[in-house]
Amino acid sequence: MSRRRRTFKKRNIPDPIYHSVILAKFINKLMIGGKKATACRIVYGALEDFAGRVKTDSPLEAFEQAIENAKPSLEVKTRRIGGANYQVPVEIPGDRRVAMAMQWIIANSRSKPGKPMAESLAIELSDCFHNQGATIKKKDDTHRMAEANRAFAHYKW
Repeated sequence: MSRRRRTFKKRNIPDPIYHSVILAKFINKLMIGGKKATACRIVYGALEDFAGRVKTDSPLEAFEQAIENAKPSLEVKTRRIGGANYQVPVEIPGDRRVAMAMQWIIANSRSKPGKPMAESLAIELSDCFHNQGATIKKKDDTHRMAEANRAFAHYKW
């Protein structure tokens, strides 16, 4: 077996309608059980509803703004040092920031009972666009936790 480190190239495949890589990733995160057509239908329906809610002509730009508003910049990681566990604040890499924002938006959309997924996703995206709602609260809680543990930042490596 070769000991050489093999690098892999990330494939960025855009979605078929808006030709956006970030939207394709969002569809794949929403998908359950390999039902991509269902996930596409939900996301595109939610984008149309979302564009109507925020009164914009370009739903893709509004979607990207909502994701940008939901992205966290800091998180805490647990480090064990000298028999004690410390919550150490660390910066989040770009790909993980986007992934966390998408996961939070989808989880908060799924937690709304009694509404179709497309409608609850449009509501959550609209809340993120306007910097309010459960996803933004989750981001603020993450930042607040990192700020509270700033004294342990020197344990970062």
